[in-house]
This record gives sequence, structure tokens and C-alpha cells, in this order.
Amino acid sequence: MMMTPTSNDGAFLRIEMLPALHGDCLFVEYGDSTRTRRLLIDGGPIATYRHLAARLDALPAGDRRFELVVMSHVDTDHVEGIVRLLANQPLPMRVIDLWFNGWSHLTSGGRVLGGKQGEFLSALIVRRFEEGQWNGAFSGQAVVVPDDGALPERTLAGGMKLTLLSPTPATLAEMRKAWEKDLGADVTPGDLDAAWQRLAQRKAYLPGQGLLGTTPELDTLLERQLKVDSSAANGSSIAFLAEFAGRSCLFLADAYHQVITASLKRLLQERGQAILKVDAVKVAHHGSAGNVSDELLALIDSPRFLVSTNGSRFRHPDAEAMQRIIARSPHQPPTLCFNYASKTTRPWASPQRQAELSYRAELNPTADAPYVIQL
Repeated sequence: MMMTPTSNDGAFLRIEMLPALHGDCLFVEYGDSTRTRRLLIDGGPIATYRHLAARLDALPAGDRRFELVVMSHVDTDHVEGIVRLLANQPLPMRVIDLWFNGWSHLTSGGRVLGGKQGEFLSALIVRRFEEGQWNGAFSGQAVVVPDDGALPERTLAGGMKLTLLSPTPATLAEMRKAWEKDLGADVTPGDLDAAWQRLAQRKAYLPGQGLLGTTPELDTLLERQLKVDSSAANGSSIAFLAEFAGRSCLFLADAYHQVITASLKRLLQERGQAILKVDAVKVAHHGSAGNVSDELLALIDSPRFLVSTNGSRFRHPDAEAMQRIIARSPHQPPTLCFNYASKTTRPWASPQRQAELSYRAELNPTADAPYVIQL
């Protein structure tokens, strides 16, 4: 999907959902006619690396600067491609800041990380970057939303404003417990020299009333018990609102809907607003039913909901999540945007289903290529 910006200032915000199988790899560009700036959010599973490498290779040799690289959390479907990328020496890109919560950040006042992939990634970070580049916008401390006060805001070069929505101190504490369990008794959390040695041995890393636009049957489905996402890694997700030149997108990683809902309520109160208007939402956890709730959707007015998955694992997106978005989105009709035309996404592009439920759907028109959304 490609849309032309409506303003005359040449400003743009462009999101590319790379083919990341069942994971996330988001290549974000923003700027104007004089300069393009970039963010990279996650790297997908290891098989995504070839797509990420190809996208980097397509950049001009003298213009491979990234204002920010975000590793949202340590699930393999989000970080393996980044681990492989950072294994390159020299790096094929220049990174100004890198956000990732490692083991050292999982303790209050320390630097945090978690899980085997997190240990590998931490080992790479300390060898590839200067100390001030890791969570630099947070003075090297954890990227975390405090329990009270204003939500953290950071402005990147060129004017991109990011408002942090997740994780919280509580979800990071849960991640710390899961991290220790995942590593096992024979591995010391935070021992990056040992993690580096293990990484070097991994060949993969080398180089009631019917609602408007719904049906009574759909309303009944939406009354089913919401499955709560209790994964510690997902709860530690770095999620944020990105705003640039009047354009905006919610990047929700695999964050808990309860955490995002609470943060959005705080943000709306700070801004004196009742609902947050954005141009797009990158749906959390690949469209899992456990990460989408009525309460969350009631706070967001968005015409587009972006879903990154081919459904190869866990058969995402869940029907309940898509139905909930269709029925409960304040913006009607919403558009569902899928970066794959797959067994789990094609049914949502059915003209008959779109007509019956009053929504729109778009599938990536080009297989095995990035799906581009220009806001």
C-alpha cells in the first residue's frame, strides 16, 4: 500500500514491514525533501536476516545512518535477525542510539537484559558500540515507564518524537525471573564474556445491541473471555507512540494490552484529550487475541491496523483479535493491513467478509518483499 502525503512540506513518515515470517522487522523512514532519517525496530527470526541485509544494501553507501535501533524484547521472532546483523564486522550501518533492556537493566538502577538471545545480544552490544550508545537516551539506564509522573518522551534528530508506553518496572521484574530460569543453573546472567564464547559457536549467527458495522454473531464472539498474554518476555516489550510532522503510529511490539491501556490513559490525561488519534497502529503480538481489548481500542482512533505475520507459528492473527478491531474501533471502517498473503490472512481479504462486517483489508501486493505504508 502506498499513499501520497497530503501536505505540501515534503514531510513523510514511511513504515516498511519486512517479510519476518511469524515475527517483526520494521524499517521506518521519516524526514522531508532535504533528508531521510531512519529507525529499525526488531529484526525478526534468523531467516529474516536476508531481507534486512538486502534492505540495508539498497541504501546509498554514504547514507546508512539510523537514529535509533530498537530491540523491543528478547523473543527469537524479534531479535534473532538483529543478533545476526550485529555479528557483522564492521557493521553495515551507523547507529546513533540503541534501545534494549538487558540483564543489567532488569534490576532497579541497573542495566537490564533477559534470556539466551538477550545474553547473546548484550555480548554483541558491548563489543560493537560505545557505552553511551546503549540506551543512550535514558543515560544507559533501563528503557522503562515510571509508575508515576509524565511518560518518558524522547525526540530524535529531525524532530521525531517518541513517547514510551511500555515496559513498566513490574513487567521488567517478571522478565528478570524468567531470564534466570531460561539460562539455567550452568549460566551466570550478565556474564557477557561467556555469552560471547557461546555466540561464537552458533553457526546461525555467523557472519447485546448490534454495533455499527458488526453483526449479532460477531458481538457474541467478542463476548468470549479475553485470553491474557502472560509471557514475561512480551510484558517487557518496548512500545511507544511515534509522532512526526503531523503523522503518527503506535508501535506496540508484543506489549500487554493492560500496560498500553494504562499508559494511554496517562498520556491522554496529560494532553487533555479523550481519545488518541493516530494514522496507524502496529498491532501487538502479531494479532494475538491476548493483546487486544475493548478498553484499549476505545482509546485509539486509527484508520489502519498493521499486522506482521505469515501465520506459520501459532496461526496468528487470531480471529478474535481481528473481529474485536473491526467491531470496537472508533474509526469506522478500519483497514487491516497484512504484510503477508497467507492461509491465516487471505480470509480477511474476502470481499464478501469485508462487505458483511464493514471493514477493509489489504494484503502485501508483492510476495517476499517489504510492505510499505506511507502516512
